[in-house]
Amino acid sequence: MENSTYIALSRMDAQQRAMAVVADNMANASTIGYKKESVLFSDYLSRQSGSEQPRGTEIQSYTQDRSTYRDFGQGDFQQTGNPLDLALGGDGYFQIRTSNGTRLTRAGRFEQQADGTVVDEVGNSLLGKDGEPISIPVNAHQITVASDGVITTETGQVGQIAVVKVRDNNSLKAEGSHLLVSDQPTDVIDRPNIAQGMVEASNVQMMSEVTTMMNIQRNFNFMAQFVNAEASRQQNAIDKIVQVSA
Repeated sequence: MENSTYIALSRMDAQQRAMAVVADNMANASTIGYKKESVLFSDYLSRQSGSEQPRGTEIQSYTQDRSTYRDFGQGDFQQTGNPLDLALGGDGYFQIRTSNGTRLTRAGRFEQQADGTVVDEVGNSLLGKDGEPISIPVNAHQITVASDGVITTETGQVGQIAVVKVRDNNSLKAEGSHLLVSDQPTDVIDRPNIAQGMVEASNVQMMSEVTTMMNIQRNFNFMAQFVNAEASRQQNAIDKIVQVSA
């Protein structure tokens, strides 16, 4: 197998990786608080040794998968009317207590359990500025969440939601479709921008993802045709050598 085939295969491998990321974005286009991912590739340059290399092939360029990064751009707000649906504008994350520890999320769809604890859709507690789960009296009828996270009912203030930020968003690692974990300390945002009765939609743009997917598929098919043509060319050369030797 010649180097040209190896180069083509490296690009096909990269296209497969890009297709998987796009497919994941499309699958989460309707996931509350989801942030789209993209892939970053670079060229790996291989300098060829020997003085008889054909002109223009002294340096060969392979495609290298460097990383996957997340677009933390703002998603659109969707009005729901649920007093415990919360959307975050600008930077920041809600803190959630899970069985694996504290996690961060932009998915602001919460509900109240029978004991008054405010939890997400899978039962993880929403944390307040004191680091403890937020709890609202079960007999409260007027629940108001201010933009700074202060929760009040007809009996007065009952807690304040913590919104935190990380120093480097690129250090965040995903757990599932809407949870993030940070290995760095977080800082509480004094004046967050919380909107009650709304959720932040995914920032995936379906039309853009479909266009990207079509380009990836086109490039993959082109590389696959090239590899097949090279395989046929080499087989023909081998057949002729065998015929001459017979």
